[in-house]
Amino acid sequence: MAYDVVVLGSGPGGYVAAIRASQLGFKTAVIEKESLGGICLNWGCIPTKALLKSAQVYDDIKHAASFGIEATGTPNFDGIVKRSRGVADKMSKGVQFLMKKNKIDVMMGFGKIVAKGKLEVTAADGSKQTVEAKHIIIATGGRSRQLPSMPIDGKKIIGYREAMVLPQMPKSMIVVGSGAIGVEFAYFYNTMGTKVTIVEFLPRIVPVEDEEISKELEKNYKKNGITIMTNSEVTSVDTTGDGVKAKVKTADGEVTLEADVLLSAVGVAANIEGIGLEELAVKTDKGRIVVDKYGQTSVPGIYAIGDCSPGQALAHVASKEGIVCVEAIAYNENKYHHQPEAIDYNNIPGCTYCVPEIASVGYTEKQAKEAGYEVKVGKFPLSASGKASAAGHTEGFIKVVFDAKYGEWLGTHMIGYNVTEMIAETVTARKLETTYHEVLNAIHPHPTISESIKDAIEVAYGEAIHI
Repeated sequence: MAYDVVVLGSGPGGYVAAIRASQLGFKTAVIEKESLGGICLNWGCIPTKALLKSAQVYDDIKHAASFGIEATGTPNFDGIVKRSRGVADKMSKGVQFLMKKNKIDVMMGFGKIVAKGKLEVTAADGSKQTVEAKHIIIATGGRSRQLPSMPIDGKKIIGYREAMVLPQMPKSMIVVGSGAIGVEFAYFYNTMGTKVTIVEFLPRIVPVEDEEISKELEKNYKKNGITIMTNSEVTSVDTTGDGVKAKVKTADGEVTLEADVLLSAVGVAANIEGIGLEELAVKTDKGRIVVDKYGQTSVPGIYAIGDCSPGQALAHVASKEGIVCVEAIAYNENKYHHQPEAIDYNNIPGCTYCVPEIASVGYTEKQAKEAGYEVKVGKFPLSASGKASAAGHTEGFIKVVFDAKYGEWLGTHMIGYNVTEMIAETVTARKLETTYHEVLNAIHPHPTISESIKDAIEVAYGEAIHI
């Protein structure tokens, strides 16, 4: 079985790369060990958003009286989980359709590169087949990173995968790590009625975000009953009893937390073991595959994209890396008309789907100053937004950062209702090298929450109308 391109993994990087390869005239195949769509569609981005939506609906019901509606409701935890799995299954079937539509062969099994241009696929029944490929794209993704102090057992110490399908709602939960996965599950379970404690090693939660975003989320979470412990480290976990007992080292000494279950949300580890990298001397660094700006590894003909390569571990990054990689291959073989543009990793939007939502792109205020910029900063509270007031969600703000000298849009940081749908304006504007002047002269629709971006820019330049 010989192909032009074989993709190892069918997540948002792998299946997108395969489709683009087929579009460009390559005979293409995908090797997948579990489910088409990878972790994102089956156990990550999509099903978690379904869970979070259920939590939001329940939250709205609890506050229905504030909207002038009499309503009561009780969450059916089993039904919520089933809905999430149904949404994931539908999306995975959608990828199956796309594979057939684009005439891409799908091989189910574990793929390993056994020689340059050759892979061995081991099916679930142990049978093996050899596949030849001129180009091999590694898109094997990532998994929950494990710490020695809290090894995941799938029952009392769990990762994100188990957190989506718990057999019953726990009365209490310790969430270790406050990145996107940690704070999203903290919101979901807290809303469902679980007593949640977040333990974060760094000085603030959502530590990759602007400092003011972290403070706002912490304030909101504490208001809603979530306990937050920063500058804290879980040193050991005892699972011998009915639940878990976690020893936590804090600035004030050691404390012991007790809960039904502990969720380890301390990051993602790349899936690069056992796929033949060592045998072929493919260079790796810090657990990721080293690549150039087009995804080429240290071995010609072998490429890597997505979470197993050094870029941000985000689905939309993996997808774009897959497209850029394939277009570069096609350009070198005269199947594509120009060399693709390399990805600007400083213009990648990040979204966190807790409530309130978080969305950001570019420099934080601190990063911009550290990079040597003199900045103009504008901050617009959503309490001043008519649409946010009408929606009953006035928490949060929009913060923009501009270069004072040239008016360059350096970054945007948002926390509030529906802000993940608004960040694309900043991404596009920064790509077009837009200045504040053009944005202020682009009329924003009213009433919308998105017009608050324009309002924040007015604040930065001393032209505020609405505050």
